[in-house]
Amino acid sequence: MATRIRLKRTGAKKQPYYRMVVADSRTPRDGRTIEELGVYGPTQDPPLLQINRERALHWLLEGAQPSDTARSLLSRLGVMAQVQQARKAAKQSTAQG
Repeated sequence: MATRIRLKRTGAKKQPYYRMVVADSRTPRDGRTIEELGVYGPTQDPPLLQINRERALHWLLEGAQPSDTARSLLSRLGVMAQVQQARKAAKQSTAQG
């Protein structure tokens, strides 16, 4: 099963509010999800961004592919940098041992 980390839209008309979720890549945008990772409120000042970093890191290391917007938001929080460091450390440990 190919999983994606993407945004699920909620909120009223012209007042978007998003949930960052892990979902099967074949499901619709607002369809069934596997896990909810956090919320994003772009219309608030400053924009609301609350993500469970540990679970996001877990899913990224398991192979979940983030959408472009999800990747941007995760980069803001430094999660994508943690993924790069973890993969680099794993690569070095397999090369040495």
